[in-house]
Amino acid sequence: MARTKLTDEYWHKLSNILRQINIYNKPNLRRTVEAMLYRIRVGCPWRDLPPCFGNWSSVYHQYRYWRKTGKWQKLMAIVTVDYDSEWLFIDGSVVKAHQHSTGAASCRDEAIGRSMAGHSSKLNLVVDACGNPIHVELTGGQVHDSKVANTLMKSTIKKQTQAVVADRGYDSSDIRACVFKHCAESVIPVKSNSKSNNDTLDWYLYRCRHLVENAFARLKHFRGIATRYDKLKDSYGAAIILTCVFIWLPLI
Repeated sequence: MARTKLTDEYWHKLSNILRQINIYNKPNLRRTVEAMLYRIRVGCPWRDLPPCFGNWSSVYHQYRYWRKTGKWQKLMAIVTVDYDSEWLFIDGSVVKAHQHSTGAASCRDEAIGRSMAGHSSKLNLVVDACGNPIHVELTGGQVHDSKVANTLMKSTIKKQTQAVVADRGYDSSDIRACVFKHCAESVIPVKSNSKSNNDTLDWYLYRCRHLVENAFARLKHFRGIATRYDKLKDSYGAAIILTCVFIWLPLI
């Protein structure tokens, strides 16, 4: 269970951040956060949390309360406030949605798509110049990457951003116009049927696109991320945020 526990150093960092969003270090807070982390790491149902974490229902209701009050988004904003915005890398990755994640009693779009391969969701991710995750948008697995590209960029591009790097799936005039509007360069190869060519493409920078692939790999070390078990989009999104925060902790 050591991999799912926070070291004293990490907990000291995280507790200071939690205090900024009015989550105070009560006696059971560390155990509660570690229970959430354990559940994401192993991908188990809330009811199957080991007894050492206390009542599973208490952990779940705390997780749900922080989700409803926007604590997770505030936590992510604080952790990523100083990200290296010189280059931004964007991409999408499909994750299988477990059968238990379907059938939510909700009229909202819970970001679960259906295809011949079954149910799935897609993580649309932006990483900074160092390969650290800074923003995630969830969609159904059948949604094309380019559909949420502008939303991703508007949330992350800064004045210092020099380039946005993506694969040819993002080759569209709307996306290039959005990048140009922010005075950045779009390092995106054109499609094979395009009338233009890639003669001016910065291939050196494009090869650094492995940073976003590496970020997906790190996120999917957590079984609760690699396969979606949550019925609600917000619950799965909160799990992704907590995982991103865990990745950021050594750098804070």
